[in-house]
Amino acid sequence: MNPTTRGGAVLGTPALPLRQPATGYRSGLRALLGASGPALVATVAYLDPGNIITNLQAGARYGDELLWVVLLASVVAMLFQSLSAKLGIVTGRNLAEICRDSLPRRYVIALWLLCEAAAIATDLAEVIGSSIGISLLFNLSLLNAMLLTVAATYSLLQLETRGYRPLELVIGAFVSVIGMAYLVEVSRMPVNWSSVWAHSIPSRFTDHGALGLAVAIVGATIMPHALFLHSGLTQNRVSAGAVREPRARIRLSNIEVIVALGAAGLINMVMVVIASVAFHNGHAETADIASATRLLTPLFGAFAGTLFLIALVASGISSSVVGTLAGQIIVQGFVGYRIPLWLRRGLTVVPAIVVIASGLDVTTVLIASQIVLSLALPVPMIALVWFTSRRSVMGEHRNHRSVTVLAIAATVLVLVLNGVLLWQAVSG
Repeated sequence: MNPTTRGGAVLGTPALPLRQPATGYRSGLRALLGASGPALVATVAYLDPGNIITNLQAGARYGDELLWVVLLASVVAMLFQSLSAKLGIVTGRNLAEICRDSLPRRYVIALWLLCEAAAIATDLAEVIGSSIGISLLFNLSLLNAMLLTVAATYSLLQLETRGYRPLELVIGAFVSVIGMAYLVEVSRMPVNWSSVWAHSIPSRFTDHGALGLAVAIVGATIMPHALFLHSGLTQNRVSAGAVREPRARIRLSNIEVIVALGAAGLINMVMVVIASVAFHNGHAETADIASATRLLTPLFGAFAGTLFLIALVASGISSSVVGTLAGQIIVQGFVGYRIPLWLRRGLTVVPAIVVIASGLDVTTVLIASQIVLSLALPVPMIALVWFTSRRSVMGEHRNHRSVTVLAIAATVLVLVLNGVLLWQAVSG
C-alpha cells in the first residue's frame, strides 16, 4: 500500500530542506533579508569545481576570448533561477513534483533518470575537485582526501536538521571565502582591463576547441539540479507573519537572484581573467589544477597558490552539500519517497571513488562531466518555460510574453551549442 502523500512529500516526512518556516518581514530591507537564502544556496552550484576547471582551461588556452560566454551564461542562469523560484513561490510545489503530476508516467521516469545522471555528474566534479584541493593543501593521497571531503560534506548536511537558516549561513560563509580568495588573487595581478571589457562582448569562436569549452562553461554555469533546487527552496517558505502576497515575494526573490548570481558571474569571470594573466602567455598548455597551483607559486608567490586551493576546497565541499540537497528534492519530487541522507550521499559519491581508485585522468573526467550537464540542461529548461508560461499552473503570475520569448531563445541557444558539439564529435 502506498503511503499517503501531499505535494510530493510523504506525510510526516517533510521535504528537504523545508523543515522550518523562514522569518520574514512585511517590507523594505528587512523583508529582503528575511526572504533571502534560496538564491544564495543555489549560487553555490555556479561556483563549483566544474566552473573552476572550465574557467581555468578557458583562460589558459584562449585568454580573455571566452569571457563573453561566461557573462552570457550567467545572465541566462539569472533568468532561469528566477523562473524556478517563482514556480515554487506561486504553486507551493517544486519543479520535480509538478513534472510528476503533469506528465505521462513514462516521461516522468525518463526525466527522473536523466536528472539523476546529471546529479551524479555534478557530484563527481564536486567531490573530485575538493579532493584535489585537500590533497595538494595537506599533502595527502587523493583517496584519503576524498574520504575527508565526504566526511566534511556529511557533517555539514546535519545542520539541515536544525532548519535551513543555519545551513544557509554556512553556505554564505563558503561563498564569501571563494569570492574573497579570487578577488585578492586578481588584485595582485597585472590585468589588462581594456581586454577584459572588449572580450565581454560576444564574438565568434576561433576553433572547435573554443566551442567545446564554451559548451562545458554553459554546463558548469547553468546547472540542471539547481533549476530543480531553487523551486524546492522557495515553496512554502514564508510563515504567517511574513510577506505572503506572491507578487511581493517574487519581487524579493528576483532581487536576491540578481545580487547572488550577479556576484557568482563576476567571480567566474575573475577566474578566467586570473587564468589568462597567469597562464595564457607562456603556459597555455596548463589544463589541470595541480599544474596551475605549481605555476602560480613561482609566478605570484606561495600565497597565490594557497588561496587558489582554499577557494577550490570551499567550492567543492559547499557545492557537494547543495548537490546532495538538490538530489533529495529531485528524487522525492519525482518518486514521492525520501531516501535516507546517508544513502543519498553514498550513491552519488560512488562514481568519484571509482574514478580516483581506477587512476583515470581527473581533469578529463571533470571536463566530460560538465559536457554531460550541458547535454542534460535543455530538459529542465524546457520544463520551466512550459510550466511558468501556463495560466493553469501559474494563474495571473504566468510569464510575460517577453520573458517567455527570452527563455525560449536561451533554451534554443543551448540546444544549438549541444547539437554542434555532438555533430563535431560524430564527424570527427
